[in-house]
Amino acid sequence: MHLFHYHLVTSKVRQVEARYLGKLGFDLVARHGRIADDLTSFESGSPWEELDKIGFKLRLAELERGSVNIVVQPGQWELPRIDHLGLALDEDDFQATLDRAAELELRVQDHGGRQTFVSTSGGFRLEVHPPRDWLDELLRAETDFRLGELHLLADDPTRKAAALAEALGLQPAGDAVKIGDVLVRFLPGGPQGRPQLEAELFL
Repeated sequence: MHLFHYHLVTSKVRQVEARYLGKLGFDLVARHGRIADDLTSFESGSPWEELDKIGFKLRLAELERGSVNIVVQPGQWELPRIDHLGLALDEDDFQATLDRAAELELRVQDHGGRQTFVSTSGGFRLEVHPPRDWLDELLRAETDFRLGELHLLADDPTRKAAALAEALGLQPAGDAVKIGDVLVRFLPGGPQGRPQLEAELFL
């Protein structure tokens, strides 16, 4: 079980994107969005100034380094909030997660077999993946750069941790959950609903 991805929502997309690209050394995979009614994407090398001139409207920006993949999406919150966490599972864990969601009456959304989302009882979702070729390639980069800890602000840290652990069949340790080699810790003082990104530890 690998936590390799998280999806952030913020009104400060360009500033958040710039932090990952500049300070943390991530690469821009692509910016996805629209020009008028046409869906389009731009890879690294197209600066924001050029995109603004042609009327590009961002839907999301995808960033990657080592085995870590981050998506930043425009939204209402100035400080980034977590929409979902992305996990790579083996076949058995993937099916067990779906079976557990059914037992717990958690909402499951399947997007054409490409993405499967499980809603937790904590106001955020999990994007769960069975084995896939592109994931194997991404996770092979784990020794180069990986996520060690993810700290999230929440209104009720213990309940958020319990919701995450429950959906994955894990045991929380107070306000924290260990997912493979990654520690997800919920801290007090955050908003209701989607937790707010506080800090990351990369290894």
